[in-house]
Amino acid sequence: MVTIMYFDIIGNIEDIETIAVGGKIRDIMRLRKQYGQGRWRKLKGIAKIQLTSGRICKAERHWYEAH
Repeated sequence: MVTIMYFDIIGNIEDIETIAVGGKIRDIMRLRKQYGQGRWRKLKGIAKIQLTSGRICKAERHWYEAH
């Protein structure tokens, strides 16, 4: 079962770290096919989020960037 949660990021993402680069990213082929070539990186950081219920908490966020 898949649970989809919607939220808004409140403020800045902190403690940002690179966790994978280029060929070490599992989804690299999909990223390149869908968004094109680039120097892809997978990053993570801690952000304060607000859930649709109104509850505010901290969460670890993961995302991709290309330059």
